[in-house]
Amino acid sequence: MLVYGLQTVAQTSAYAHPDEVGAHQTHQYLPLLTKKRVGLVVNQTSMIGKTHLVDSLLYLKVAIKIIFAPEHGFRGNADAGEKIADSIDFKTHIPVVSLYGKHYKPTKEELENIDIVVFDIQDVGARFYTYLSTLHYVMEACATEHKKLIVLDRPNPNIFYVDGPVLDTTLRSFVGLHPVPIVYGMSIGEYAQMINGEHWLKDGIRCDLSVIKINNYHHQKRYQVPVKPSPNLPNELAILLYPSLCLFEGTSISVGRGTPTPFQIFGHPDFNNHSFAFTPVSIVGMSRKPPFENQICYGEDLRNFPLKKCYQEPHLELKWLLYAYENLPHTSLFFNPFFEKLAGNRQFRQQIAQKISPDSIRKTWQKEIDAFLHIRAKYLLYPAK
Repeated sequence: MLVYGLQTVAQTSAYAHPDEVGAHQTHQYLPLLTKKRVGLVVNQTSMIGKTHLVDSLLYLKVAIKIIFAPEHGFRGNADAGEKIADSIDFKTHIPVVSLYGKHYKPTKEELENIDIVVFDIQDVGARFYTYLSTLHYVMEACATEHKKLIVLDRPNPNIFYVDGPVLDTTLRSFVGLHPVPIVYGMSIGEYAQMINGEHWLKDGIRCDLSVIKINNYHHQKRYQVPVKPSPNLPNELAILLYPSLCLFEGTSISVGRGTPTPFQIFGHPDFNNHSFAFTPVSIVGMSRKPPFENQICYGEDLRNFPLKKCYQEPHLELKWLLYAYENLPHTSLFFNPFFEKLAGNRQFRQQIAQKISPDSIRKTWQKEIDAFLHIRAKYLLYPAK
């Protein structure tokens, strides 16, 4: 079976190993950091085995001058959308500058005493996952201030397919900056090369970029992320369902924030005739003020959705959006203004409201997906078939 030019993942136990990630290839990037003043863009996923990249580089006598933290913070325990303040890391006493607070892009002053920047953050392969936007603005700042950027590549757990509408750039926002599908099928290192090569940075400038590749990797190789990439993606199933279920965040439907299983359930207090129910509550470090807090929501339980199906039949699952729209009594309140930014498309909302079939909706994306695949092919570092 082919899904937009990609083979489905073979049902095999062959997973990418944590020792193969770019951060583990210390011998390749350590010489570039010797006698340099270094800035890091990292979070809780920036691990080399059981050791954080910060600790590893400090042990190797690398002069880390500043840490830049993305959404959810350096330790990865802040809510989605929660603004992060600058701080001093309590363990290393290194200044931590938030790239999800007062500004998204490192300033001239923050880079002034830096020679080189290292980016090492786990991506999950969906356009609206904000670490891609952080990468963009870090590249732009490095290009403007003439600083080299090293991206330590990591496997993308959703790399094995491409699907979804290509972003209409009039809808650009921090949840989507580039004309790519919702699921784009690239590692973050490959994606960085595409940002550079397609001149997507401001004024078409280019970043002095090096990518430290993943060893022994290809686009059909499964990867279980060893550390939660963000507070509400607790396991492999949530990560695989995230590209489909995150679209609910542009609607009045709960995706289970405030429960132990976010992005594995969905529902609403006004759904009728459902045997499954859940009650979102405030959970420190996950969802402090979830939608429908302390209200019973009725809906669908996807916790037993087969992982095998995710890999053998990879696509955005649109039937859940259509199902939810049909089962909410007051459909006029179904969408919120955020939906178009998440979808990156002005027609998708209308197609759901018109109850067009998933296959027919997907056909309207095909031409732009094919054009994207042609662009994408220029920047792949690993076999895609």
